[in-house]
Amino acid sequence: MKLHELTLCQAREKLRRKEISAVELCRAILARLEEVEPRVQAFLSVDPDRALRRAAEIDSEEVAWKDGRPLAGIPLAIKDVICTRGWRTTCGSKILYNFVPPYDATATRKLLEAGAVLVGKTNMDEFAMGSSTENSAYQITRNPWDLDRVPGGSSGGSGAAVAAHQALGALGTDTGGSIRQPAAFCGVVGLKPTYGRVSRYGLVAFASSLDQIGPIGKDVRDTALLLEAIAGFDPQDSTSVNRPVPRYSQWLEGDVRGMKVGFAREFFVEGLDPEVRAAVERALRLLEGMGCEVLELSLPHTPYAIAAYYIVAPAEASSNLARYDGVKYGYRAPEGATLSDMYSLTRSQGFGPEVKRRIMIGTYALSAGYYDAYYLKALKVRTLIKQDYLDAFQRVDFIASPTAPTPPFKIGEKTEDPLAMYLCDVYTVPINLAGLPSISVPCAFTPEGLPIGLQLTGRYFEEERLLRIAYAFEQAANLQRPPLKV
Repeated sequence: MKLHELTLCQAREKLRRKEISAVELCRAILARLEEVEPRVQAFLSVDPDRALRRAAEIDSEEVAWKDGRPLAGIPLAIKDVICTRGWRTTCGSKILYNFVPPYDATATRKLLEAGAVLVGKTNMDEFAMGSSTENSAYQITRNPWDLDRVPGGSSGGSGAAVAAHQALGALGTDTGGSIRQPAAFCGVVGLKPTYGRVSRYGLVAFASSLDQIGPIGKDVRDTALLLEAIAGFDPQDSTSVNRPVPRYSQWLEGDVRGMKVGFAREFFVEGLDPEVRAAVERALRLLEGMGCEVLELSLPHTPYAIAAYYIVAPAEASSNLARYDGVKYGYRAPEGATLSDMYSLTRSQGFGPEVKRRIMIGTYALSAGYYDAYYLKALKVRTLIKQDYLDAFQRVDFIASPTAPTPPFKIGEKTEDPLAMYLCDVYTVPINLAGLPSISVPCAFTPEGLPIGLQLTGRYFEEERLLRIAYAFEQAANLQRPPLKV
């Protein structure tokens, strides 16, 4: 096996045994990146010199393998919406084309403290608004399993980078499915933690009550180790929850017999691709064969989730994105004759079509006369959706569903139909509205060699149990993977 094909944990063991050095591993990843990046286009920026200097520092450390450095020498990628000190952070937008943060996000800092080597910042839908990474102001990322198809979004660059072996793991963000859907489309594992489990400090905000940073890994064990590194209380984030962080990587082995897995009848409706449906039904039978009890249940307010989300999220985006006005940082239109002209031109030229659409929707929903009719009603629906899940978890330990209603679709297939694009997140959005932890695990490949993901959702702050059942499923499924197209 080539070095870039190793899982994070396999590479970690080789580093620990000094079979390879951090510099050797970093060079292998950078060589792979140089080889396939012109076709995949997963990265917005790469800094080989910075990465190699960091790897050399790790090799020189005598204490790298003590408990405080679990990711020592591991090459990782970070979505370009997470701040990195001294490293451009664009959010996939023209309006932040020259923004260099003066500080690290807490998640970035924790990875560095754990010894990680950061190789680059990954492409994304502009300000994390999208489901295909086609909304980036800079480039379209392609799916490593089929270069004519999307990698999902908005963390499509992170998903594609991990799938194409351009990094051994990555961070993404998830506001309505933006970690789990790319993980499903790219045949990797992605976990959205409980809201408040991972600090949002240094995450450029889209919708503050929904956004969460989370890991993308080649397998469940890698994903658990990454979550272990970034989780925990942060006094700099007022939404961070002060709870102990389990050693997630040590929770994976264990019996799952007797665990109850629910599936909602509302998930198996019109619009679900037959191949995805068949794959998820096979996955449910496999869980049953593993000793789990599979139960049908109802989440009655699920059909209203997309509508509620596309009021709540744009309303918060309208407020959060008001700061990009050309005054303090980022792009400024040069031709404005007055301050008002400068504001208007900067925002109209700096933001892309999808971001403008959501700002306008959000501003309208919050405006006088419409607040009660739209935003307040959406918040009430959000509460009902959350209650549906709380009721369901009285009966079951986990809820299973497809991650996405279709396999990866072709580039350009949905760009002219925003509603069709929004419906790509029909299975993931309710989880964000409820703030629950959820993971996508590969469960099948189509006859064309396209990945399909199984979504498993657990109770609040029970990521360790969620990772255990995901790991057990992964081991039992033992998927045979077709070759990548890169």
